[in-house]
Amino acid sequence: MLNKQKIIAYFCINRSQYMKQNKLNLLIAAILIIFAAILKVATYPHSYSPMIAIALFSGAVITDRKLSFILPLLAMFASDIILEVFKIAPGFYGIEQIGNYACLLFITLVGFAMKKINPFAVVGYSLVSSLIFYFLSNTNSFLFDTFNSYENSWNGYYKCLYAGIPFIKYMTDLVFSVILFGTYALVLKTNQRKAIA
Repeated sequence: MLNKQKIIAYFCINRSQYMKQNKLNLLIAAILIIFAAILKVATYPHSYSPMIAIALFSGAVITDRKLSFILPLLAMFASDIILEVFKIAPGFYGIEQIGNYACLLFITLVGFAMKKINPFAVVGYSLVSSLIFYFLSNTNSFLFDTFNSYENSWNGYYKCLYAGIPFIKYMTDLVFSVILFGTYALVLKTNQRKAIA
């Protein structure tokens, strides 16, 4: 039977680890939001954006589920505000935009399925996330065609999907996924070494 002191010590250690993880999550969130907003604006109109990688990373790594959903939305929202305020481009462009935010939430759900973080998982999930985002965002563009670009038929849907092919940023998503997950793994290893020392 465990004595009272051991039980108290166990809960104190777990609470301390939980608090450290929460602080790390908040720090990661703040850095990623700033990084994503600046990069999306700086690379406009080519938009080498880390949004899909951030959504995947949030789902896989951030332990607080609410924060994991909020993080990619805030990153996207911050960049849209900057685009709008500084008149670089329309930051807010209608109901289609809501669909793109929903696509990021779906990618976050995909991240939940990543049980082990290793190079193969990161590459595989990143490529799958790029394809999912491509299909969801183009379907969204077709259904809520703000600019009346496509006829309302299967042929119109095909044209919409075809028009979206040049915008599949699978290499960009992969590079940012490797950077995010790789940096996170290095930070964890560094913290573990410090804890052992």
